[in-house]
Amino acid sequence: MDLLCLGEAMVEFNQASTGEAYRQGFGGDTSNAAIAAARSGARTGYVSATGDDAFGDMLHALWRAEGVSDAGVRRMPGAETGIYFVTHGAEGHAFSYRRTGSAAARMAPEDLDPALLRQTRALHVSAISQAISASACDTVFAAIEVVRDAGGLISYDTNLRLSLWPLARARAIITATVPLCDILLPGLDDARQITGLEAPAEIANWFRARGAGIVALTLGGDGVLVADASGSDLIAPHKVAAVDATGAGDAFDGAFLARYLETGDAREAARYGNAAAALAVGGYGAVAPLPRRAEVEALLARREGGGPDV
Repeated sequence: MDLLCLGEAMVEFNQASTGEAYRQGFGGDTSNAAIAAARSGARTGYVSATGDDAFGDMLHALWRAEGVSDAGVRRMPGAETGIYFVTHGAEGHAFSYRRTGSAAARMAPEDLDPALLRQTRALHVSAISQAISASACDTVFAAIEVVRDAGGLISYDTNLRLSLWPLARARAIITATVPLCDILLPGLDDARQITGLEAPAEIANWFRARGAGIVALTLGGDGVLVADASGSDLIAPHKVAAVDATGAGDAFDGAFLARYLETGDAREAARYGNAAAALAVGGYGAVAPLPRRAEVEALLARREGGGPDV
């Protein structure tokens, strides 16, 4: 296995505009990343729990259709699979969640399959997975320990959701996780709240000083800042017409990891992930617009040839 992702997957209902019917889709940041990586050619799997319900059935069918192994996903009788709603307005998209007490929130370290974790080259987790419950947080740390002990890489998205936990606790948990990570994938707005800093270069240095090996700081419309032991570089953005940014960060994470595991080159991975994220904002929902490898390579080829992004 190239990549295992751990967290909560949910069924999505996305409303393009007020009064329109909701379009059913799928979400959950680490599940989206697993699918994005699979669409870029990585061998991926997911670690989680789903309810023994119709929404759980839909998620398992999704992973199988996308080539994402669900061997690490437990079906939990008596628990529900989380769902969420997305609405769109002048200030962007807004989320409403129905996830309290979900199967994934009930995950505990004893639910993990250590043998599965020891087989992966990399594990990707996020702060959302730590925020949904104390037991899920413990599960993230337990999985990290198993993969690190087996020589695997740890990737971490500091995805900050203050509706799930207070900033002080989020800072404490994230700061404790950063030193365990080989690859850190923060977004600029979240990173500013976590670090108290403003400038991207200072933020990247802050994370590096606390032990992160590679930092790929996404800057929205300004591209990506990549920092590691060899220095830092800014990857230029792609100019595209954004329709829905719901899964852009997850598209970046999965594409970055697929490319990094293939090449070992953080800057090449950031260029690839940057292009994948640009393509992902062109459609509604978190999963449906995630691009496949051929689409990403075509966008990169247009840029190299001096052509337009769209």
